[in-house]
Amino acid sequence: MSKITEAFKDHKAFIPFITCGDPDLETTRACVLEMVKNGADIIELGIPFSDPTAEGPVIMEADNRALSGGVTTDKIFEFTKELRKEVDVPFIYMTYANVVFSYGTEKFIKAASLAGVTGLILPDVPFEEKGDFDAICDQYGVELISMIAPTSQDRIKMIASEAKGYIYVVSSLGVTGTRSAITTDIGGMVKLVKECTDVPCAVGFGISSPEQAGKMAGLSDGAIVGSAIVRIIAESGKDAPAKVGEFVKGLADAVHNA
Repeated sequence: MSKITEAFKDHKAFIPFITCGDPDLETTRACVLEMVKNGADIIELGIPFSDPTAEGPVIMEADNRALSGGVTTDKIFEFTKELRKEVDVPFIYMTYANVVFSYGTEKFIKAASLAGVTGLILPDVPFEEKGDFDAICDQYGVELISMIAPTSQDRIKMIASEAKGYIYVVSSLGVTGTRSAITTDIGGMVKLVKECTDVPCAVGFGISSPEQAGKMAGLSDGAIVGSAIVRIIAESGKDAPAKVGEFVKGLADAVHNA
């Protein structure tokens, strides 16, 4: 069993996302430590990109702040390697194909593996183009995480049959961001996945409260929360870690009890 899949073994998994370097890497480190202390099972680490097409304004602005602050992919690799000494839970890098291509695909994936990263999410890479990354990820022990969206209906089984780590179930059409209600038939999407794989499903995009997180985890194997956490960091800056920890505790408890 992969280290990622193992995180779903004993209970539903809570997966927070954070943008590396917003407002600086020291704050990112403190937030990650708080999140793990308060129940995070896997951490998605965002590598900022200047044109993050899947992101709403909250994460887009976080990317811009991080890049303006001088964060680079190399600095994030070094940061992750140091953080790995303090944290046991799996790390997933979330970024865009352009970041990987411009760095050099094999060079990027090898560096991610050496930094202690066990998974990679590239939201702008469709299933048909994942071959550019798949074999190299396998070579370095990094699992390429597949995403399924409400528009993927006829493709869900095809994507699920080749999925690794966990499947990122996109709860709503459009970009990331908090939503007051999630109306997609998550249960139906998860059912299609379960017909062809044992790989766990975690729901993300739009979850902003413990109630929503618990509900989505109840329909799947876990919940992913990004924008709501990134917003706390945007509002509190260097004072964010304790607030992030408190927020994550409520979310993680709701997911673990789902």
